[in-house]
Amino acid sequence: MTWSETAVLVLVVAALAAWLLWVAASRLDRLHRKVMASRLALDAQLGRRASAAVDLAASGELDPASSVLVAEAAHAVLDDDADARRLREQVPGLVPADGPRPRRLLGGMAESRALAESDLTATLRSALEDADDLAEVRSVPAGDELLATLSAAWYRAQLARRFHNEAVAQALRVRSKWWVRLFHLAGHAPMPVTVELDDAAPDALVRPVATAATPD
Repeated sequence: MTWSETAVLVLVVAALAAWLLWVAASRLDRLHRKVMASRLALDAQLGRRASAAVDLAASGELDPASSVLVAEAAHAVLDDDADARRLREQVPGLVPADGPRPRRLLGGMAESRALAESDLTATLRSALEDADDLAEVRSVPAGDELLATLSAAWYRAQLARRFHNEAVAQALRVRSKWWVRLFHLAGHAPMPVTVELDDAAPDALVRPVATAATPD
């Protein structure tokens, strides 16, 4: 093989390797964006659950003590907007095209928000764990509608967290490949982190079927 043929072969191999690395980097970027999108969807669904809890607490259908506790826990979630601001600032596409495009969001949910969400879950579970009390609330049309709205929002939030964590797992599998680490294909993007919080609904709260197939 002549020197020129060797040079051509090296160039072809180098071009092929560069193309493969570009494909891998593009895939990883898509996975990161999928994580970001699912994280925003989760944030929206959790906000809807908190809003539904506020409406239920303000309706007068719960006993006074439960109403106060649920309202306080729900407002703690809605008032803790630091995490939402962080998301809006860190997701590419949510900032002006000529502005900074930070690539962070993958680091999970702020601890204060996760604690507030778990506290709301525990408070709602305590208020709605009695099947007889729920039946009494459902006996009133307004109460039945409020519970249906809360149940749908809760289930959608559970689905959104599951989808987000699955997206994180996909990104982590790709980032664990040796060539991704060797060539730093992830750039400066932080390692994706799952969202862990208590979102188990009470057994007495009927899970919606037709109205909550997928999160928005």
